[in-house]
Amino acid sequence: MPESPVSTGVVPWSYAGGRLLLLDQRRLPHEEVLLECESAAQTAEAIRSLAVRGAPLIGVAAAYGLAAEARRVADRVPGDLDAALALAAERLVAVRPTAVNLSAAVGRMGRIVAATAGLSAAARVTALEREAGAIAAEDVDACRRIGRLGADWLRRRWGARSAGPATILTHCNAGALATAGIGTALGIVRTLAAEGPVAVLADETRPFLQGARLTAWELKRDGISVTLLPDAAAAAAIASARAAAVVVGADRIAANGDVANKVGTYGLALACRAHGVPFVVAAPTTTLDLACPDGKSIPIEMRDGEEVLLLPTGAGEAVRLAPEGVPALYPAFDVTPAALVDAIVTERGVSEPPHAAGLKAFAT
Repeated sequence: MPESPVSTGVVPWSYAGGRLLLLDQRRLPHEEVLLECESAAQTAEAIRSLAVRGAPLIGVAAAYGLAAEARRVADRVPGDLDAALALAAERLVAVRPTAVNLSAAVGRMGRIVAATAGLSAAARVTALEREAGAIAAEDVDACRRIGRLGADWLRRRWGARSAGPATILTHCNAGALATAGIGTALGIVRTLAAEGPVAVLADETRPFLQGARLTAWELKRDGISVTLLPDAAAAAAIASARAAAVVVGADRIAANGDVANKVGTYGLALACRAHGVPFVVAAPTTTLDLACPDGKSIPIEMRDGEEVLLLPTGAGEAVRLAPEGVPALYPAFDVTPAALVDAIVTERGVSEPPHAAGLKAFAT
């Protein structure tokens, strides 16, 4: 099939002259507000608070946050550049432990810091900004390739289909709001949509509602049919053949193919296996962590239970959903065993079970 143009009108970030602008995803879908980050500390807070999120975009934001920090410090106290960047890197890596893209991007920037130690402060800043730009450009290309490979894999898996749009069920947000490009899971959706009718069932993804607020917003903006689905209805939608496939992103993929993604993903994989529906994970190779042998070794971020207990209503106000004194447990991610993942789509190829050998080849 000839290549079709695939694009998006969603642009969640920009960088120029030491200033990183991030679309504040906490304010969507009602307001489009840009956060200005001119330091690593401001960038770390944007990542921590989920103003910016999605494993690939977190990595891009962290890289530019370090570049902004380098420019800020070099303009003021050039001799403190190495110490300031080391502290900034440590702060950034600690803020979201599950997404491996974050530590990978910070590690790349750290290698530039070391390699430019003998250069002027201005030259070092330029080198860091160039590396951050390379990280972003690589993600743009990776998303495009993931979209093409994933769409082709699904077509082969589906074979001859009856008339009507293919329906993809997705969880959380793995689109342009989570990457520097067209998205990973939604990159596949956008590639399919460029070549024929596609419909999306978007899980709400409680409690932060990434599906309701973000996935629905960006797909509607790009003119792709999207219907919101309560998380609790997803298994029934899979069982009733309303979904032709489930496609999700990932925050970390272990060497054996176990996948950490937004909590609720594991249940989708179980339902897919029970009803013969393809379960696909889309992620760039920067999300692979071959040093992590399996899912038991992936650190799972535990977020504040108040995020479960409080429903924001706007203007800084919130409604409490449970009686005072009742606690909440909020693991932000769960781990889907490799055996339940029919395909892991990366920019370098598609892995099918058993995943270990294929992932090792993609990562080297």
